Amino acid sequence: MKIVFLDTSTLGDDIDLNSFESLGKFVRYDFTEASQVAERVADADVIITNKVRINETTIGSAKQLKLVCVTATGTDNLDKDYLDSKKIGWRNVAGYSTNSVAQLTFSLLFYVLMKSRYYDDYVKSEEYIDSKIFTHLGEHFHELDGKTWGIIGLGAIGRKVADIAKAFGCRVIYYSTSGKNNQQEYEQVDFDTLLETSDIISIHAPLTDATHSLIDKEALAKMKSSTILLNLGRGPIVAQGDLADALNNNVIAAAGLDVLTIEPMSADNPLRNIKDSRKLYITPHIAWASVEARTRLMQLVLNNIKEFF
Repeated sequence: MKIVFLDTSTLGDDIDLNSFESLGKFVRYDFTEASQVAERVADADVIITNKVRINETTIGSAKQLKLVCVTATGTDNLDKDYLDSKKIGWRNVAGYSTNSVAQLTFSLLFYVLMKSRYYDDYVKSEEYIDSKIFTHLGEHFHELDGKTWGIIGLGAIGRKVADIAKAFGCRVIYYSTSGKNNQQEYEQVDFDTLLETSDIISIHAPLTDATHSLIDKEALAKMKSSTILLNLGRGPIVAQGDLADALNNNVIAAAGLDVLTIEPMSADNPLRNIKDSRKLYITPHIAWASVEARTRLMQLVLNNIKEFF
């Protein structure tokens, strides 16, 4: 069997992939352009990919291909109709990053809530050395205890965040974007109620027709001026131009984002010009990527290949 991993660079260089060699010939590429796919997979039995698009154009000449494995939960890069028509199997992975995403959710929150950049810069500027008192209160911050935390999308990750928020003393409410989710442990509310009453709003929903631009100018206007918005779902759920306007005009207090509409960040992204770390904190789509999560991810991919054959 020949296994070809098209974009190992998306996984980092610290994860051991040698276990795949036990299954057959294992060929890995750091990155693969669309124009390079056909040649690289021509004699592959299995393709492993994260973001490379898999369709008739890219794999049409792969005559012995039997399985495509995606190193992610999302499968937007797969033309499933084409794969099905050629009787080529496909597998994704799920559940590997719950702890990692929940952890970054709170990292984003505390960075803006606690004004971490400001206080770190204050000490490192050495102003603290010349201070006449032991404390410095240049920026105020608040406790989570007693705050209302609204969650959009109470799946596995949303529930993990809810449990941690509850431990901090938050009242947790949620909105189901599909209308099918009913968690007895937490209070389900309609969308407007969540927007109007939440002090923190975190998004953990998938991108669907129902969630695309769900957080737009109208939704932002319904939030409290003290609200902190966190997006750990998908970038297009938040209308970035509307969010930039809301932050610039103090419609909401701050936002923490791990996902953007276009990734890597585009030069014309309206959020690019907001440099105030008290208002905005963006990480480059890393919530899923703790060492432990990436290790679990590749073990699941390995298991998928073994089970398929």
